[in-house]
Amino acid sequence: MLMEHQLIIDKLRTIKLLLLDVDGVLTDGSIIYDDSGSQIKVFNVKDGLGIRLLMLSGVQVGIATGRRSKALLHRCENLGISLILDGLSTKIDVLNAVYQQTGIMANEIAFVGDDLMDLPLMKKSGVSIAVADAHELIRLHADMVTRAPGGKGAVREICETILKARNQWDDVINRFMV
Repeated sequence: MLMEHQLIIDKLRTIKLLLLDVDGVLTDGSIIYDDSGSQIKVFNVKDGLGIRLLMLSGVQVGIATGRRSKALLHRCENLGISLILDGLSTKIDVLNAVYQQTGIMANEIAFVGDDLMDLPLMKKSGVSIAVADAHELIRLHADMVTRAPGGKGAVREICETILKARNQWDDVINRFMV
């Protein structure tokens, strides 16, 4: 297990982009509709800080999701995420789109998913990550499984793990010690 852990740390050290699914990863998977039919999503502020810290440390963050949502666009704007691939019927071509937009290759991407639609992208990414409450098959195919469930700090956990793997965690902590 220790060797396996070290292999994942080594892979995380080379990551240039953290690519996130939304429903079930950035949220707990719940979708709320108001009386007018608008979607309401709940995002975790701790995940948001993790994303900001990761981006400040030079790792890009992007979104790959099957749904379209104004709430997601507002959250991405708030966090400074500009790589948004939404409304996807299949995630199979996402890595090509990411490469076209960023020049980042599949082996330099960590993808976080939670359900069956995410499996093809997980298999082709450099590091595949599942949230704790992901579908069993997704957890089985993941290089790493978080302790926290989706929407409840899993993304923060991943961001901190990447920062530690890249030996940038102390620099992050020092920003708060001033």
